[in-house]
Amino acid sequence: MKAVLALEDGSVFEGNAVGAEGVSFGELVFNTSMTGYQEILTDPSYAGQIVTMTYPLIGNYGCNDEDIESRKPFAEGFVMRECCMKPSNWRAKMSLPDYLKQHNVVAIDGVDTRKITKLLRTKGAQRSVISTVDLDHDSLVGKALASPPMSGSDYVKAVSVDTPYEWNPNAEGKYRVVAMDYGIKYNILRRLEANGCRVIVMPATTGLEDVLAQKPDGIFLSNGPGDPAALPYLYPTIQGLFGKTPIFGICLGHQLLGHAYGGTTYKLKFGHRGANQPVLNHITGQVEISAQNHGFAVDPNSLDIEKVRITHTNLNDQSIEGMDHREYPIFSVQYHPEASPGPHDSRYLFDRFTKLMDESKAGA
Repeated sequence: MKAVLALEDGSVFEGNAVGAEGVSFGELVFNTSMTGYQEILTDPSYAGQIVTMTYPLIGNYGCNDEDIESRKPFAEGFVMRECCMKPSNWRAKMSLPDYLKQHNVVAIDGVDTRKITKLLRTKGAQRSVISTVDLDHDSLVGKALASPPMSGSDYVKAVSVDTPYEWNPNAEGKYRVVAMDYGIKYNILRRLEANGCRVIVMPATTGLEDVLAQKPDGIFLSNGPGDPAALPYLYPTIQGLFGKTPIFGICLGHQLLGHAYGGTTYKLKFGHRGANQPVLNHITGQVEISAQNHGFAVDPNSLDIEKVRITHTNLNDQSIEGMDHREYPIFSVQYHPEASPGPHDSRYLFDRFTKLMDESKAGA
């Protein structure tokens, strides 16, 4: 079956339908990871986005029941150069096309993903549409132009849980941690548990009193989709936690802390998405290769440097990748230390979180 990808700038790419039938809208972005397509599809941070994989062959090891990062795929669509129809791996339970169809994800292959990536790097992320139904070029470009932009979007309420739950009720952790779910990945919860944490996952809109009622040793602010500037209803709860307990934020959680500090965020031209982003740690002087997935960044000029210290910087574009609060035990990074997929250079950050909780308990 034929499929068409159309962008708001008028670009059109014809290819093959390799997922569900239908029409899907989203901001078109690219990811440079060579593997991990199932984790990428199920990362809630991709809500509202269509993902182009730059690596040319996707799906060769199939899909399984273990390599998922949330309850379902949240990516709006998937774009590939070549999708493998017959996977070969002992862990595979089904092919990628079957997985996409099962979860109603519209996907296309047989398109020039190098050209698409170059276009996005030149013009920036684009509103787009993939269709297996309407194949008229002008019609699809018009639909892409009529779709909502990512700036000003709030997808957090759609991806967060509705009720609190304990990640692993049988875990015997030393630390009681509340994880605010803005679109949390399962591997974050696995890493927290591996570091001795019993994790209570709470909805994004949970109020300050309900969070503190859990008597947490620490607070984790998760990753998530959309524009952090469109989430002012989350800032007061985060601000209310300052000084109460150690806080660790990543990705959207990092950006929300930036706003809670009184700063602002801005939209990157095409974002950082992939498992090979170089980050300079200003504290140690070391370079970390990191996994990333974000389209917004904290504006360094908006921060009060008397209160906030920049700890990490992206070596590709000098954007902020990490920051600490100078008074309270709060730190955050823009990237994903839990990876999945990606390198493990930054797992030490989970150790840093538990150390802060130890120090907080000792000083209580």
